[in-house]
Amino acid sequence: MEVRFVARGTEIDAGLKGYMEGKVSKLDKFFGKILNSQVVVSFHKGKYNVETTANANGVILRAEENAQDQRRAFDQALKNLERQIKRHNEYLKNKSQLNNAANFSFSIEGLIETGESKENWNTAPVVEKVKKIPLYPMDAKEAIMQMELVGHSFFMFQNGETGDINVVYKRKDGNYGQLTPVR
Repeated sequence: MEVRFVARGTEIDAGLKGYMEGKVSKLDKFFGKILNSQVVVSFHKGKYNVETTANANGVILRAEENAQDQRRAFDQALKNLERQIKRHNEYLKNKSQLNNAANFSFSIEGLIETGESKENWNTAPVVEKVKKIPLYPMDAKEAIMQMELVGHSFFMFQNGETGDINVVYKRKDGNYGQLTPVR
């Protein structure tokens, strides 16, 4: 598995990089084959922000944590990523959507190591409410203004230039992001 490291506003020493690479490579026990993963370490406002991303045959999982210490932030982010992998794996098993068992091999040893209890294995997400919204053609700036007016953290709209459905959202750092479909 390929592990890519990105440092923004800080340095990652060789010892910590080796530690991170060893831990990330152990994610294979939850997925049979992880194509690649990325660890982004940044320093902002006196804290280290570590973002871990894993790509397992098109399934992208991401976790992010902040801490005063790089190693602690990485360990917390990796723990969150492992939890997401397990939850996604169980969801696929429960819904009988697992087409190729080799791509998502489930490891009971990994669950025992992390201390997750069997009670948490069968929790599947439930859609509690469905909203139908009218879509109007607009640009991203107008969509952000509409989002702020309704007080939400995201807003779906029809892109006036392309006609595609887009989503703008407020990021944790206070900036905005836009989701557009790939053609």
